[in-house]
Order: sequence, then structure tokens, then C-alpha cells
Amino acid sequence: MNQHERTGKAVALADFASGASGIRVICLGLSALDHVWRLDRLFSGGSEKIKSFDYSAVGGGMAANAAVTAARLGAVTSFWGRGGDDAAGHEMRTALSRENIDVRNFRLFSGGRSSVSGIMVDKTGERQIVNFRGSFPVEADWLPLDEVAGTSAVLADPRWAEGAAALFEKARALGVPTILDADVADADVFERLLPLTDHAVFSEPALAGFVGSAGDEALAGLARFRCRVAAVTRGRAGVSWYEGGQLNRRRAYSIDAVDTTGAGDVFHGAYAFAVGGGLGVADAVSFASAAAALKCTRASGRDGIPNLDDCLAFMRIHP
Repeated sequence: MNQHERTGKAVALADFASGASGIRVICLGLSALDHVWRLDRLFSGGSEKIKSFDYSAVGGGMAANAAVTAARLGAVTSFWGRGGDDAAGHEMRTALSRENIDVRNFRLFSGGRSSVSGIMVDKTGERQIVNFRGSFPVEADWLPLDEVAGTSAVLADPRWAEGAAALFEKARALGVPTILDADVADADVFERLLPLTDHAVFSEPALAGFVGSAGDEALAGLARFRCRVAAVTRGRAGVSWYEGGQLNRRRAYSIDAVDTTGAGDVFHGAYAFAVGGGLGVADAVSFASAAAALKCTRASGRDGIPNLDDCLAFMRIHP
């Protein structure tokens, strides 16, 4: 990137930052209560016992962490989701509310069971996760879809396909950008949601599971769904995406990772924030990559999510 390009990018980011408080984002999907153990090493298989040197219980879940990201970056943010009317559900709802997130439509169902996760993190920041996705009604007829009007962008993960489809259909009708956090899911979920998706951002395991390969060529095969953008995040290997029939790549920022927990969620929330703020796809990918990289330099999942000033400062130092 030459000096002229750097100057232009800096001006674009400054303009974007100045309007951040006017961005409105809805995130729909999974909220989980994460139980996190820190270990010297991860389980290698078989029956074994490993000593943990630290433990914490914090809110997590793909769409919920994306909502926290958007809120910390400065967006007016709402989380739409389901939980049980149990201790975990109330703890998650309270935690999101403390982040200035509108949780009126985070519904806690009587007789439901909230989603909980167990996460093991080693000293290099790599992790293993087991998740109970919860138990609650699938119907989405209670969602206040009229509130989508005036929203800058909407994001959903694949954990509640009925809710995501309802949200995306309404957003598509209103011309509001739709972003799918395309983590591992059954093929029929993607077949249902991708035709309603403007920006499909896959993890490598999800892309491989859906089309049989996580290579760049697999993204071209998603053209039949007519998403504006089909992307895959590759951790240390960066991001690849197809837009307008062209393949693009963005290298990862060079960092010393402390904890990768939640990095993908942060990428998606920051990407939705950037798209909602009017950034082009390449700049949105760069911004989201910076937010995710910063998160990886900090311990914990949600506690390590950066704010807007952190991200912009990081991008000024790391081209």
C-alpha cells in the first residue's frame, strides 16, 4: 500500500468512526454461559485428568458475543435470542444488559434450559469447546420484526434457523444488509439461510462440512445462492472472500496470541458494525480482522473484546 492509499484509507476510517454512534445492529442467535478452564495443555484423547490453573464463568455464544462487540464499538445494539428461565439465562441476560445491549427480545422460556459451554484454553491460546445448545421452542412468531426498519445491519448465527430466516426475510424486504455467521451447521440450515444472506462469512470447518472443501475454490461454488459476499475466516492464515465474481484475500495481522476464544464472534460482530457503517467489503474485512486480532492478544473471551478507539489505533500501527 502506497502513501496515497494509506492516506485515503485513514480518511475513510476517520469518517466511519465519526458516524459510529448512529449505527444500529440487531444480532440474533445463540447466547451461552461459558465455563472456561485454563490449562498447560489441551486434552490429547482417551481418559485423562488435567489440572487447571484458572477458572471463570462468563457469557458467550456466537450472536451474543457479536452483539457485545458491536455495542463496545459504539453501535446501538439489540440481541434477539432464547434462553431458559433458569439461573444461567438470567445471568446471561443481565450481563448483556450491562453492555448497554437491548435485551427485551432475549426471551427466557419457562421450562426451557439455557445453553452452556465448557471451554479449555492452553497457554498458546488454542482451545477446545463442548456446548449444550439449550432447549426451548423453535417458533419465531413472537419476534418484533417491525423494529428492523431503520436498522443499519442484522446478523444471525445458524443456531436458530427459524428466527434467522424471519429476521433476514424482513431485512431483505427493507434493504437492510444481512450477515450470516456461518459456523458448523446442518446443510439444510445453510440451504434455507444463504438465499437470504448478503454477507456469508464461514469458518473453515463449516465451509468444509457444507461443500466438502475449505479451499478458496469452494467459495466460488456458493455463487448459486447469490450472496453478495461469500467469505471464509482462516485464523492465522487470514480471510478469503468472493465478491462480484472475484477472489480477494486479506492476510492476518501479526500478533502474539494469548487466547483465541471468541475471535470468530468478534470478527462477525465487527464486520456487521463496519458494513452497517457503510464501509466497503475490503475495509470491513480489515477492520473486523483488526478487532479479532486484538481480542486474541487478551485473555478471556468476552472480557477481551476491544472498543473502537482500540481498533483504530491498532490499524494505524499495523497496515
